[in-house]
Amino acid sequence: MILKKTIPKEFYKLFRTRNMDAYMMFLVSIYDENNEVYTALGLTIEDGQAIIAEVINRMQIEWMEDSEETTADSMTENTVLGASGTPSAILNTLIRWGWIKSDYDEQLNTYILSFPEYSQLYVELFMKLQSEDDSRERESILSIYSALFTYQADQEKNNDILKSALVTSKNLETLLSNMQHGMRTYFDVLSRSRNFIEIQKVLVDEINNSDSERYAILTTTDSFYHYKESVKELISQILSQHDQKKSELLKVRHSSESSSPEYIRAKKAMQYSDEAVELIYKIERQFDLIERKYNKLVEQKAVFAKRALARIRYIFQEGAAEEDSVFHLIRLLEKSKDPQMLLDELGARIRLTAPFKRFDDNSIYKRHDSSETLFEPLAALSAQQDRTEITDFVPKPRYTKKELQSFFDCNVKDGVFQTTADTVQSVEDLEKILFLWQEVTGRQSGQELVVLEGELESRDGFTFSALRITKEEAFDDEIHG
Repeated sequence: MILKKTIPKEFYKLFRTRNMDAYMMFLVSIYDENNEVYTALGLTIEDGQAIIAEVINRMQIEWMEDSEETTADSMTENTVLGASGTPSAILNTLIRWGWIKSDYDEQLNTYILSFPEYSQLYVELFMKLQSEDDSRERESILSIYSALFTYQADQEKNNDILKSALVTSKNLETLLSNMQHGMRTYFDVLSRSRNFIEIQKVLVDEINNSDSERYAILTTTDSFYHYKESVKELISQILSQHDQKKSELLKVRHSSESSSPEYIRAKKAMQYSDEAVELIYKIERQFDLIERKYNKLVEQKAVFAKRALARIRYIFQEGAAEEDSVFHLIRLLEKSKDPQMLLDELGARIRLTAPFKRFDDNSIYKRHDSSETLFEPLAALSAQQDRTEITDFVPKPRYTKKELQSFFDCNVKDGVFQTTADTVQSVEDLEKILFLWQEVTGRQSGQELVVLEGELESRDGFTFSALRITKEEAFDDEIHG
């Protein structure tokens, strides 16, 4: 049965109540204590109430009345067991909503608390939300390097090691993305800071958060640049090992029959090796993505420090926006009927020693050179040069027609060109077969001169189509023509 269908209808009331955070803490505490109990029976009702009371006293929780908790059944229970917000009422509410089950045990003559499977999933999520992330050891460059080193030294070449390294690399890439998002959040908070105290609070929060701790680990003991070249070297060594192993397996397959145990074992080993190579390539691509995001994060850290310094200098030198007198002057000029008179009075009071200029020699704007540049047209290229450059792009044939005719004659039997397993001895032979096929199919004018009959495999491991070309006289005309 699907687990979602077993969830009661009142289960999600916990997320709508005003005491949601308190309920989460109660569930996590009861769940932790239930896992620590050494007996196989579990916690009793009295144990659950004691845990809730201890959490209320330790966290100084102030209970709030909420309509989600006040139903007809709960009001009846509260009148019997106590007021709302007491440990007994809270535990009964969690049982009524389906977060905790209460089963009667005949041997102990009491009720035992337990967590349904669907409730365990949510409570474990609450535990992660309430605690610091401890995945820095799993999601690190060092763990990826260790997994690749273990696989490279492993005689059995277990692909599960590579799968674990791929998952770790994806988790690390996600971690770097989250750190970049967190840095952008601090940028926004920093830009809204109005005084030095607010900026100081932003800097302290950014230094003390968990992302900064992970960043310190990534740049010191678990430095990306420290293991970068080592990881790439390990990837290269593993790929070369698989290439050597694959060539040995191909020799075994060619020297044994298709139904023999050696052939079957070699075939399965090649499939296993191909899977490992695919995992290695995925790890390498993920590693390149990690490198780009890591460099971007380092750049963001430097930009954040520069922006914080610029913000502090602005506040110390210019003052806060609401205290800047320039804004008051602009508002006064806008409301005045004669703004020029105000400017003249201002200039007379501050006794300017030089006339007002929008730009001066010390401003950031510089004078442009007014001298006109002479028009100098480019020299036209000659037609001979154009023809020379165009011919550079004309493809030149790799084989002459005489060489193709010689290759054709070597493989003719009874007037028909027929490829066999011994036809292809090198890559050049494969190219010659391709050129022959193109030559005939491009000019056969509706006649079926070429027939493809399955695939062949040479002793050197080349796989190609079984090609048969009929009507030799027609092909000879094309070749010699």
